[in-house]
Amino acid sequence: MLKIINASKAFLAGTPNEHVALKNVSLSLTKGEFVTIIGSNGAGKSTLFNAIGGTFWLDRGKILLQGDNITYMAEHRRASMIGRLFQDPVKGTAPDMTIEENLALAYNRKSKNGLRIGVHRKDVQIFREKIAQLNMGLENRMKTKVGLLSGGQRQALSLLMATISTPRLLLLDEHTAALDPASAEKIMLITKNIVSQESITTMMITHNIQSALKTGSRTIMLDRGKIILDISGQERADMTVPRLMELFSQQSKNTLDNDRMLFVNN
Repeated sequence: MLKIINASKAFLAGTPNEHVALKNVSLSLTKGEFVTIIGSNGAGKSTLFNAIGGTFWLDRGKILLQGDNITYMAEHRRASMIGRLFQDPVKGTAPDMTIEENLALAYNRKSKNGLRIGVHRKDVQIFREKIAQLNMGLENRMKTKVGLLSGGQRQALSLLMATISTPRLLLLDEHTAALDPASAEKIMLITKNIVSQESITTMMITHNIQSALKTGSRTIMLDRGKIILDISGQERADMTVPRLMELFSQQSKNTLDNDRMLFVNN
């Protein structure tokens, strides 16, 4: 499904401030696989997502999605194949447009006619049924401007928009980090349900170690632009937070400290 081969990316290359964000990263995901990604600030997590999403191109390496080489594909073309959620709920929606208008934009993103703002009557019932599954009562507020919604409601809508036309790949970039605990828990439950029902290949960045080990079926740890841990199966099922910290220290040759990792353990 997704294959990353020797991906490398450096910023300010050739200057005293050069920063190598990715170092020969190779990774393969099968269809429907849900992988969680952890690592310290600056480890390369968001850089990896930006490279996959097309925010910038790699210096070296390849990115293949369902066999298609997207390494140098324009970002807007990848958007029809890749859904993405950010930490800030504001980034995923248009605040001055209504709920149904936002959904129409997302629903039509694969259309050969491009993005259309107009809401077709035949699509309204589809939107209502989809959004009713969120159990937030938003199906009764379809003409409400999105800017009037709470952060949790807006992130739930962003998630629905990212998956309403089932993407080949879903990237979740700390998509619950800006929410209160109750909203974060609800969004995670909705996320798991949608990913499971639609069998969407998913990558999720999180700073919550326990959530990383409980969500999906595989966990990857990045450090200084490299994958230093990749665990799944029984090894992951038996993994504890203290043991994961110990493995990090062994693999990275660094002592794990809260200031560096900024992990939340509850």
